[in-house]
Amino acid sequence: MVNNAAYCRNALLGMISLEMIRAVIDTNLVGTLLHLQEASRLMARNRRGSIINVASIIGRFGDIGLTVYAASKAGVIGMALAAAKELAPLNIRVNAVAPGFIDTALAQKLSPENYQRRIASIRMGRIGTAEEVAKAIVFLASDMSSYITGQVLGVDGGMSV
Repeated sequence: MVNNAAYCRNALLGMISLEMIRAVIDTNLVGTLLHLQEASRLMARNRRGSIINVASIIGRFGDIGLTVYAASKAGVIGMALAAAKELAPLNIRVNAVAPGFIDTALAQKLSPENYQRRIASIRMGRIGTAEEVAKAIVFLASDMSSYITGQVLGVDGGMSV
């Protein structure tokens, strides 16, 4: 099961509304937790499975104007780590993928200056693709990762290096 909820709203710390907090946390954290909970119940019947939570590099390192989003994605990472410990005895693996700057509609909306600033922060010098993130997810979902649980895989082109 791939838990891929993402809702992002930007605001500087002093400008974050309660409505924004609830919308981001409810989508990214509460939604992910409810799906994780239900998937674990279903997988426990067969005593096997793989759950991949899609987090974000922002959940590991933060960024200006993204405090709420960072908190929600850090929670997704913590959720994956705790669930991995709980579900491993049932042969259910839980991991997280933390994408960096990926070529999505949101990335294309950035100003040219912000886009170039992001590219400059990536050691590989380019934006990532959704296909590259998907390949990491496929690996974690497959039997090729049968002894991997409780890990956070950065798919970020060296952004976090």
